[in-house]
This record gives sequence, structure tokens and C-alpha cells, in this order.
Amino acid sequence: MFESLTDKLGSALRNLRGVGQLTEANMAEALQEVRTALLGADVHFKVAREFVDRVQLACVGQEVLKSVTPGQQVVKIINDELVRLLGEGATDLSAARPLKIMMVGLHGSGKTTSTAKLGKLLKKRGYRPLVAACDIYRPAAIDQLEILAKQEELDFFADRTSKDVPAIGVAALAAASAAGCDCILFDTAGRLQIDTDLIDEVKKLRARTQPDEVLLVADGALGQEAVNVAKAFHDALTLTGLILTKMDGDARGGAALSIKSITGVPIKFVGTGEKTADFEPFYPDRLASRILGMGDVVSLVEKAQETFDQKDAERMAEKMRKADFNLEDFLAQMQQVKKMGSMQSILGMMPGMSGVDIGPDAEKQMARTEAIIHSMTVQERRKPEILNGNRRQRIAGGAGVKIVEVNQLLKQFQQMQKMMKMMKGGGAKKMMRQMEAMRGKGGFPGR
Repeated sequence: MFESLTDKLGSALRNLRGVGQLTEANMAEALQEVRTALLGADVHFKVAREFVDRVQLACVGQEVLKSVTPGQQVVKIINDELVRLLGEGATDLSAARPLKIMMVGLHGSGKTTSTAKLGKLLKKRGYRPLVAACDIYRPAAIDQLEILAKQEELDFFADRTSKDVPAIGVAALAAASAAGCDCILFDTAGRLQIDTDLIDEVKKLRARTQPDEVLLVADGALGQEAVNVAKAFHDALTLTGLILTKMDGDARGGAALSIKSITGVPIKFVGTGEKTADFEPFYPDRLASRILGMGDVVSLVEKAQETFDQKDAERMAEKMRKADFNLEDFLAQMQQVKKMGSMQSILGMMPGMSGVDIGPDAEKQMARTEAIIHSMTVQERRKPEILNGNRRQRIAGGAGVKIVEVNQLLKQFQQMQKMMKMMKGGGAKKMMRQMEAMRGKGGFPGR
């Protein structure tokens, strides 16, 4: 979502290279570009102006440290101001048990899906959540929540005959208590726009159920309109937090940068995709790093720790060390990586790679590779060397690809196996000695 802003900020900061001291004169042009970049990302004009003023105040007159360039020093200042803009301090949920959470928002913001996503996350944290269907207006809203609850093994409550939403909420609390649940999430109805009936209904539900958290689910792609929606809900309900959805899209991201400053309500979670796993706590410092193109290694490591089984990882590392790595292992590794999210989202967490767009082809290629390996027998996966012409033709037909794609995959896999064998038994040191020798002879760039 922030690729354009990242590129523009990077361009503005490159203009400060070679400057010995930060002054009003050499900062003026760069900060004008920063302001233009923020406005181009649909950040509220008042927020953009105040942001630039604070950065300028912090920068001007500072001696540039010998160990860093002026650009790097400004990046640090801008990073700090971005963290402040996005929301400093605690952004976690109340520690109450039972924990009662009311989800509110407009129709189409992703409220029902976010309810299930949050339930799944809280289940990982040791809660036993119950999701309550309090949207009695949208066709199939109850069915959607029930399907998601079954999928994630969450307790579910609905009353398909009642039209009294506050009464449904009270009944859901009783059902949660009877089932031994210590967390309840109320999925309320939305509208295409804010109206009196919507506000009155959620006010009554809040009065009857006394939730610990009132979370607004806002579509991050709406830009400034999302900020206006948040302000209206906060004025009526006193929100405790925000969930921004569709943060994986191609919108400009102004909502994330403006919403905390305008409403005073912290962003607590972000939705980064359609799957229930595409949901994460909001960390202002990590998003600031992503925006400035510095990646988010901490989140990447956390995703890997959640996804990869320690014993499986150790077993796979041992197989690689012994060069005993087959196509079945390769497939298992691909499936583990997919659980971490899209390739584009993983790339965005790597330092310096946030602006790189791999497009949809990488995902399609991964899907084709999986299809090819799935079309093999267990024996063929474990012993790729037996794959003759007839077998390859059958595999191509089963995967719906051309035989040349099967051949390409096997060639790449063979190269990988060769590399593993070279690394085995001190091969890595030998390779390094060869590279050093090439450098010394001028055959390898580097000296």
C-alpha cells in the first residue's frame, strides 16, 4: 500500500547527500517533497503540514554525525515522527476476562471477517472466544460468521428469529458463560453510510452488554473518508481502537497516517489479506520502518516462528546439510512459506525490498510448481532421477502445464542439489577460496 510513498520519500531524502550541516535552505526543498509525498498518499493536509513542521524543527541546526550521512540522520528523525504520527504507546487490548469486544463499522469494511480473524488471534493467545451474530439485516451475515467460526473452531451464537439486537447480545453473554468462554466478540450490523438507526442500535447494544473494547473496522482503502467515518463513530460511541482492513491493496494509505492524529483513537490491528491468517497487531514503529523502505525483520521472524515447526525445521536443515533433499521436502518448504502470506507481503518486510513489485507472476509460478510436484507419485518425488520422458509427459498433463515447464523445474532442482553437495563436507570453504583466488586474478569484481 505504501510503495509510492516509500519511493517519493526516498527521492526527497537522496537530495540531502553530501550536505555537511542541515539548514533551512537545504532542508526546504527536501521537506517540500516530503509534504507533497504525504499529500499524494492522501494524508490529511493538516496532518501533513504539522508533520513537516515538526521534522523541520528537529532537523535544522543539527550537526551531522560523522558516522552517518545527513540523509540517514533525517531518516531517523522522520522515522521517529512517523511513529509518533501513527500512534505511540500501548495498542493492545484490555486484559479483562471475560473480554467483551464490540465490532462496529460500515457495510463492506470487512467487519464479519475481521471478527473471525480477531477470534483466531485471541485463541492463539489462550482465550476461548465466542463470536455472536448481531447483524440481523445483511443477507447471509449470520451464515458467513457461522462458517468462519466453524473453520477456525470458535464458539458461535446466533438467534435467527429475534430482531432485538440488544437482547441477542445479552443472550450471547449467557451462552458464552455457559460454554466456559472467556472472550466474546459481537459482530454488529453496518450500513452504506452512517445513520441515526445504526448509531442508536449499537448504542443500545453497548449499554446492555458493557463491552471492554469498542473496535471500529475501517476500510483502509477509503483514505480520508475512513478518517471521517472513524471520527463520527468515536463521537457517538467513544471507540477504544481501530482495525484497518485491506492494507494489502493498492490504495495510498493516507488513512493509516491520518486516523490516529485526527481521532485520537489508536490503531490496534490491521488486515493484510482475505484469509483469516492475514491479520496482525499494529506496531507503529514497524510500519514506519516499512514506509521508509527499511523493512520489518521483526514481523518476518515472528511470522516464521508461528509458521515453521521447530522439529521440522531442524530435520530439514539436517537433510540439506547431508544433501539429502528431495522434491517432497521442496514441496513441504513451499507450503510452509505460503502460510506466512503472499510473496509480495514477505518481500515488503525485507530491508530495501519494500518498493519491489514482483506482480502476480511469482504467485502463479509457485502454484504451477506445486501442481507439477503434486502430479508426481511419492516415489518420483523422492527419487527425481527416475523421471524419464514418458513420466514427465504424464506429469505435465496432470498438472495442466507444458512439458518444458516440468523440465525447467527439474533442472532448477538439480542445480540446487549440486549446490548442496558442494556445500557438504567443507565445500563452502572451498568455494570461498576459489572466489578469493578469482578476485586476486582480477577475474571476479570486488577489488
